[in-house]
Amino acid sequence: MLNITTFLDANMRRLSKNVFHCPERGTYYNSEEILSIASGLAEKLKEKGIEKGDRVLIYLNNSPEYLFSYFAIWRIGAVAVPTNRVYTKFELDYMIQNAGVRLVITDEDGVDSFDEENSSFSILVPAGIEEMRNHPILLPTETDPEDLCQIQYTSGTTGKPKGAMLTHGNWLAAISNEVDVMEFVESDVYLGIYPMGHVGLSWGIAALRSGALYIMMERFELENYLHLIETHKVTALSGMPPVIHSFVNCPEGTEERVKTVREIISGGGPLHNEIWKTFHHRYNIPVVNAYGLSETIVIGTGTVIRPVDYATADKFQSVGHPVCFSEVKIVDENDPNRELEQGEIGEIALRGPAVAKGYYGMPEETKQVFLADGWFLTGDIGYLDADLRLCLTDRKKDMIVMSGWKIYPTEVEDALLECENVEDVAVFSYPHPHRGEVPIAAIKYKSNVSQIIAISVFAKSRLAKYKVPVDFLEVEEIPRINGWKTSRKILNEKYSEYIEDFEKEYLKTKSPSSQNQSFKTSTNDMERTNGQNVNRSSKF
Repeated sequence: MLNITTFLDANMRRLSKNVFHCPERGTYYNSEEILSIASGLAEKLKEKGIEKGDRVLIYLNNSPEYLFSYFAIWRIGAVAVPTNRVYTKFELDYMIQNAGVRLVITDEDGVDSFDEENSSFSILVPAGIEEMRNHPILLPTETDPEDLCQIQYTSGTTGKPKGAMLTHGNWLAAISNEVDVMEFVESDVYLGIYPMGHVGLSWGIAALRSGALYIMMERFELENYLHLIETHKVTALSGMPPVIHSFVNCPEGTEERVKTVREIISGGGPLHNEIWKTFHHRYNIPVVNAYGLSETIVIGTGTVIRPVDYATADKFQSVGHPVCFSEVKIVDENDPNRELEQGEIGEIALRGPAVAKGYYGMPEETKQVFLADGWFLTGDIGYLDADLRLCLTDRKKDMIVMSGWKIYPTEVEDALLECENVEDVAVFSYPHPHRGEVPIAAIKYKSNVSQIIAISVFAKSRLAKYKVPVDFLEVEEIPRINGWKTSRKILNEKYSEYIEDFEKEYLKTKSPSSQNQSFKTSTNDMERTNGQNVNRSSKF
């Protein structure tokens, strides 16, 4: 038998200290109280008719109720379907139908997002959890390592969201690897900011497993984040590229506020080497740069740079070696049976104990990426460096193919971030009548002084001609999914009217040979789209 919640039983017998804290409410919980509350919620699930194998959707904000709902669902052998509170009713309806959800856990504000009367599912509002601290502890339902405990929906940036089928065994691997990587001990204090509907929650559960104190932020706000680090003497931080970027731009003296931190996690998107390097030299805090996916519960199967790697990881561009029992290889994007040589760029494939069983209800999509020999095709592009560390290049779908040339947006972004006045950047593609696709850069500058001409010259000095963006958009913010993953799709849609103007300008040129000639630029006129100020320049 393996029920993932039984680590709480083990901790309850040996620890009496608080291991979970919600600062917004001022509440603390020890392992026994967590298990008691989870048992109380589990009883309510059973009263609603939920049994082993039934699907239960969670629709809550980051909160103690969210965490305890996971444990309650897993405790009785049911299957959690976590969602993000920003999901629309259309997205929720799709997941409910696709997963065959029998019950929804939400709060009073979330009830209106569901039509219980005309549906095949019921609703539970988990009120009064503080009264359950002394609830009798429910014995765990017997489950096997291969039994499902979660259907984790991907972001669905292409086509419909896919529900990765995660098991109790997958979660055991993820928690074990994350405790190992972070070297969590009982004296640690971990500050978690990841949405609880995301597999990044696993870092927090790993902290609980080790007996460390897991502090949960309901929502990320930089000043409060720094305040919590100071107040609670946080030793391990959850982060992401935008957070680390924010640290780089923090005022002098911030170093003192985070002096207790011994490591910070980065994941959810590429960490540009210039930002990583600047952060490291200023704060001297090792970045645990991790690579994994929803389908692998982050680094349940994946790779990571650990603090011990820093003696030789001076290029600040790798996501490291595979974690325990995991394997990585690079394969031909068009022929996954052909493994590429060291240094060759191709699709990243992973194999290991936390790879999902496939996509729920999607046999064809499952066959395409979950191969018969256990390898999972990630859809990410990268290569293995001289030390056999994995280096990310981009998402397969984000790669730009211009006149046969392959352009990786992250590489271009890394180069542009070296420009002194560039604060943030995202490179995305746009269809082109002659070249198929072209790269376009959206840039947020550190000052209000227009830098469009300067950035164009700088890009030419750092990049091969074909990699230089053909158009530059000056923007106020780079759009990100859940505050961390750059959304190139949103950029493409948001600024399509400006890009279309650019395309018309191109069509006025007489031949492809004139493509490197500059034409009309506008560095003073500010235009607005969807409430966003844009200073636009075109060049070819």
